[in-house]
Amino acid sequence: MKTKLALTVLAVMISGHAAAKTWVLTSAEVGAEKGNWKISSTELKVKDKTFSIEQKVLHGGKQEGSKVIVISSKDGLTITLSPTRGMNLLRVEGFGSKMGWDSPVKEVVNPAFINLESRNGVGWLEGFNEMIVRCGYEWTGHPVTADGQIYTLHGKAGNTPASQVEVEVADTAPYEIHIRGLIKESTFKKADLQTMTELRYVPGSNSFSLHDVLTNHADYPHDYQIIYHSNFGAPILENGARFLAPMASISPFNDYAKDGLKTWQTFAGPTKGFDEMVFNIRPLSDQNHQSLAAVVNKEGDQGASIQFDTRQLPVLTLWKNTDTVKQGYVTGIEPGTSYAYPVTIEREQKRVKQLQSGASTQFDLTYTLLHGKEQVADVEKKIAAIQGETKIDENAVPIAKE
Repeated sequence: MKTKLALTVLAVMISGHAAAKTWVLTSAEVGAEKGNWKISSTELKVKDKTFSIEQKVLHGGKQEGSKVIVISSKDGLTITLSPTRGMNLLRVEGFGSKMGWDSPVKEVVNPAFINLESRNGVGWLEGFNEMIVRCGYEWTGHPVTADGQIYTLHGKAGNTPASQVEVEVADTAPYEIHIRGLIKESTFKKADLQTMTELRYVPGSNSFSLHDVLTNHADYPHDYQIIYHSNFGAPILENGARFLAPMASISPFNDYAKDGLKTWQTFAGPTKGFDEMVFNIRPLSDQNHQSLAAVVNKEGDQGASIQFDTRQLPVLTLWKNTDTVKQGYVTGIEPGTSYAYPVTIEREQKRVKQLQSGASTQFDLTYTLLHGKEQVADVEKKIAAIQGETKIDENAVPIAKE
């Protein structure tokens, strides 16, 4: 009976919120799995919005058994995410543009086929093709061996299948869609960190938001780190595209990136032999602790922006990987609690945070697919207002050495 209930549409009422319908697609607790599934605005008898939500189980190659959920909205966005891959967002399309990139990794790789410890701890790269990857939460950053273990590249969350997946649609306008997924990083004698991820989207909008709650279920305090690795390629990224963000300072991640400090605000076209350049940024925020970062095309009529809370995510990383198109022409805008140095360095520099037993913390971000010069100019204006009269400290010395 419990399993049947988990697979049945539920009418719920949350105090202070409109009624909504909820579908449980996956529940490890009761052994429930919906498989291929779809619901549409027509079936829900919604007359003034046109949308659908579909889960597909993929087959073939290393994506065998992987699941994707696709939100399709008429006159809005098409959002594709994967419950199998830590609720990562694969791509977002709409308004003649897209957020995401073209990785050499073409399949939605099932984590069962990935060894995170391979290639000296960078096996994570064998599945890396998403628009948003949650890098964390037990640790993040470059791989390192310490404390008797290998801290692999960017943690485990992005390669952890969700234990619980729910779809919720509000019964009344604007019919906001919520996709929730529970990611568990639970290890005997180690961590018991659990993150309830949530994507919220209003059909027809050019924005969506993430609201993630991380809880320490262990009886002991535990460290945590997170980087929201947000990746953008063509058509937004091109020769002459620009990066925008209000900041107190920017510095190169390592010596290789020093030369790029002169041109950190702009991007080159696809360049063979270009190794990745990374920059550490201390972002500024407004009176409500909100910061805003964006990448816009040369013409200034397409772009993508990320709004985030600097109390939750106090640092920002800019990743430039303008290699050839086949190798992966991409840039990353990455709000986080830490930079991408190994956890040992981040601990030394006191950027690793800790959760007490039973405590929770949350992360709130809003992503917008910009289309038209007016929207791009509006974001530029907001960023300039936060920057104000603060002069950017361009420091050529990396804050750490690996």
